[in-house]
Amino acid sequence: MKTISKLLPLLVLSASLMAKGKDPVLMHINEKPVHKSEFEYIYNKNNSNNSLDKKTLEEYVELFINFKLKVEEAKTQGLDTTKAFINELNGYRNQLTRPYLTDAKVEESVIREAYERLKEDVEVSHILIRIAPDATPDDTLKAWNKVNEVAARVKSEDFAQVAKETSEDQSVTDNAGYIGWITGFRTVYPFEVVAYSTPVGAISKPVRTSFGYHIIKVHDRRFSRGEILVSHIMKFTSQGDEAGNARAKASIDSLYQVIKSGADFGEVAEANSEDRGSAARKGELPWFGVGRMVQEFEKAAFALKEKGEVSEPVQSPYGWHIIKLIDQKGLPSFDEKKAEIERQVKRDERAQLGQLAFVNKLKKEYKLKVQKGDILGGFIAALEGNVLADSAFKAKAQELNKPMLKFAGTTVTQSDFFGYLVKNSSTNGKTDAGEIIRTKFDEFINQQLLDYENTRLESKHTDFRLLMQEYHDGILLFEVSNNEVWEKASKDTAGLALFFRKNKENYKWEKPHFKGRVLQCKTAEVLDKAMKIVASQPSDSIDKYLRQLNDSVVNIKIEKGLYVQGDNKQVDFQVFKSGSQPETDAAYPFVAVPGKLLNTMPEEYSDVRGLVTADYQEFLEKEWIATLRTKYPVKVNQKVLSTVRKN
Repeated sequence: MKTISKLLPLLVLSASLMAKGKDPVLMHINEKPVHKSEFEYIYNKNNSNNSLDKKTLEEYVELFINFKLKVEEAKTQGLDTTKAFINELNGYRNQLTRPYLTDAKVEESVIREAYERLKEDVEVSHILIRIAPDATPDDTLKAWNKVNEVAARVKSEDFAQVAKETSEDQSVTDNAGYIGWITGFRTVYPFEVVAYSTPVGAISKPVRTSFGYHIIKVHDRRFSRGEILVSHIMKFTSQGDEAGNARAKASIDSLYQVIKSGADFGEVAEANSEDRGSAARKGELPWFGVGRMVQEFEKAAFALKEKGEVSEPVQSPYGWHIIKLIDQKGLPSFDEKKAEIERQVKRDERAQLGQLAFVNKLKKEYKLKVQKGDILGGFIAALEGNVLADSAFKAKAQELNKPMLKFAGTTVTQSDFFGYLVKNSSTNGKTDAGEIIRTKFDEFINQQLLDYENTRLESKHTDFRLLMQEYHDGILLFEVSNNEVWEKASKDTAGLALFFRKNKENYKWEKPHFKGRVLQCKTAEVLDKAMKIVASQPSDSIDKYLRQLNDSVVNIKIEKGLYVQGDNKQVDFQVFKSGSQPETDAAYPFVAVPGKLLNTMPEEYSDVRGLVTADYQEFLEKEWIATLRTKYPVKVNQKVLSTVRKN
């Protein structure tokens, strides 16, 4: 059997998805039904309180019929089967499906949880027993036993001392496991969850993250300090370089005295700070909160209370600093912070919580059953000593074809799972065959359920179906209108010229227009040659020959256009006889404005191309609609129309 993902439709929406009893047919276009829900959705969307051009129901019925006739013509031309159309519609659909394939309540609760944690800082220490994410069961058991031995010790021994002796965090020799103050998003999510759920003074049970097993001790809690904006002056130091450290200390002390004597902090930072990135901004750093800077710097910065207050020199692992407080702010409201939190959530492990909760609902809704027996053993055996992309693995695994899953009347087999493994062969560094196959199988189950649900979105969610129909028809409308009207009108020069001649009176001017060129020349000789070209060459060749006067040197500047009085000073003076003689460019002092004065009427359609093109498009549109009305029969059910509701 094919996988569910292969059964996804090409997104040509079917009338069979309509709830026929509750959604009556409003009209037939070319004998194809259009349901009331679709018309009502479009009508109310385009006649909302914010609409500038509201239509009566009768007016909108006619507009809607014209719209659907164009879409029907697009289908007749096969525009809905082109690769470009299918790709574009699929792109829109992929963007629209996400909110329907996740648990919105869980996502909202995750965002709320994150915001609540941002209100509070937690002071923590930890002990880390490292274990790789893809560790073998044996290695996992060893790490688990070790961390439990450590957990037993910290119940009666000093946490910091045990950390020094057992923790595999590289910084433990310097900090004895002390991390300091953290807030939301400052650690990996599982660590954060345990840190915030452990009481002050208590020690957590072991928790696993991507780094390994942690034991967390919570020292204290406090309300969030918010964020601060500071500038600093810095002198770098290196560990073990006592002489360099002494020089940096002497230099920072000297600069501190300069600041105390009244020197401008920003200017001193710009000239002397060795943090060149911030020095270019007069020492200013980005806004930061708890856990963003090294502890020594953070503590000194947050100790400043008044704007403009400057710290004494403070040492961090990177050097010496003088810090000036510029501004501070508390945590914004939930509504103000929500968008930023959403972006942060998408970047860490909690991003999957909404979708996982949704998948669990689908498992119940579709009565998922995993076949009993050893359905994964064959894959694990085939993978031993190989990787998923190896031909040796594929040769063995592709022979497997037992049933694996059943849900919603669908049976999924081992061959389906094999196809998934071939397409998703990355193992993120995992090497244990059993761990890889079991992880991939869990992912496969989730994907099967989500793919199946994806095929049912139109039938389960009216708003999604109508929105997809709108995108579907909108893309077709654009393409067919572009072919039949917009692009056709702009390229049909003969048609434009004929339309202009027949409707020339519609394009009369209120003011005279000068049609010609402004020529600025280096010498009188160049100007003389230019005027002879204008007098002797066909109008459509003049510019080509004029440009030939420019060889390796620009001898002539050419400006061509249609001018009314006030557009160009040279035209005003020489043609409209108004104003004083304008100054000329010293490098191009010889000026002429050859052309003709058109008093009330354009000479040809190109003089008013934009207006003529727009009118010609409107003309083509009317002719096209008349043709479509003849080509495709339209029937409206007036009884159903009378029940259309206005929002």
